[in-house]
Amino acid sequence: MRIHNFNAGPAVLPEEVLLEVQKNLFDYKGAGLSVMEMSHRSAEYEKIITDARSALLRIMGLGDDYVALFLQGGASTQFLMIPLNFCPDDKVANYIDTGTWATKAWKEAKKIGKKYHIAATSEDKAFTYIPKTWQLSENPAYLHITTNNTIRGTEWKINPDVPAGVPLIADMSSNFLSRPLDFNKYDLIYGGAQKNIGPAGATFVVIKKSLMERQNPGMPSMLDYKIQIENDSMFNTPPAFAIYVIGEVLKWIEEKGGLEAREEYNRQKARIIYDILDSSDFYRGTVVPEDRSWMNVPFRLPSEELEKKFISETKAKGMIGLKGHRSVGGCRASIYNSLPLRSVEALTQFMHEFAKANK
Repeated sequence: MRIHNFNAGPAVLPEEVLLEVQKNLFDYKGAGLSVMEMSHRSAEYEKIITDARSALLRIMGLGDDYVALFLQGGASTQFLMIPLNFCPDDKVANYIDTGTWATKAWKEAKKIGKKYHIAATSEDKAFTYIPKTWQLSENPAYLHITTNNTIRGTEWKINPDVPAGVPLIADMSSNFLSRPLDFNKYDLIYGGAQKNIGPAGATFVVIKKSLMERQNPGMPSMLDYKIQIENDSMFNTPPAFAIYVIGEVLKWIEEKGGLEAREEYNRQKARIIYDILDSSDFYRGTVVPEDRSWMNVPFRLPSEELEKKFISETKAKGMIGLKGHRSVGGCRASIYNSLPLRSVEALTQFMHEFAKANK
């Protein structure tokens, strides 16, 4: 029997996908070998990765003016690649800082000597909200945002407006493909696959082709978007098996009704948990209501002792991953695309019982 997986990442995958992968693990569709053994230069694998790239752009509603890549190194490597490629010496990288991963992004630009500017921050209230206004620097190279904050539990509900000619770049690691967005507003979207669309080991990058006209010259080969595009994500050996699983998850998203269906399902799951937080004097949400994430729900109990007891007892009942991030403590339920509704229902039923027993 499978447990209820509330891990923040690597996270839960669709059961249908896991069963499909299992079926083809030993012998992929009659090829006589596993995808894990397959040459990434073979015709069989070329179809796998090409289909995955096409499905990604199709689900996002993007056309031929965008290109999709599957790379390695996680979002953390993108923190470096973006300013390296797209912030020339006479420009300033602009960031809206909404917590841990957004902070890491601008600090990486700083480490490599790029000029940077914090256009807005929510640090004044412990990153519990999304800034509603921001001020760009002179000569901005781009504006970077983190659309969902896994640790703090805040989420952008709008696509921020930027002046004409200023690229908009987003780390969407933890809410990617969880609901429809006007993806055309973004010049570059990236993130780790391991939260919403696949296993750990692969990074998705979606780039507007016109952005490449701004690329700095002389990039190291592995960190050069142009080289990665020219080689269809296969300048070196790609994370082949992870990309295969991503392709299967993308098929699942389309078969289940696309992003509109994901939005309805994810909103339903989030509402069930937030209703408890709003109606209880035992549980307390940590984010201003208008900026609450549909993917990561942090909450506190009356004491740290009760939080430890809550985490211990949920684990004993087959619910894992509910401990808050070590940097903030408390509890956190990550309820990504693939988490079934029954898992949220099991959690909230236990939350009612636990509150009643421990008041």
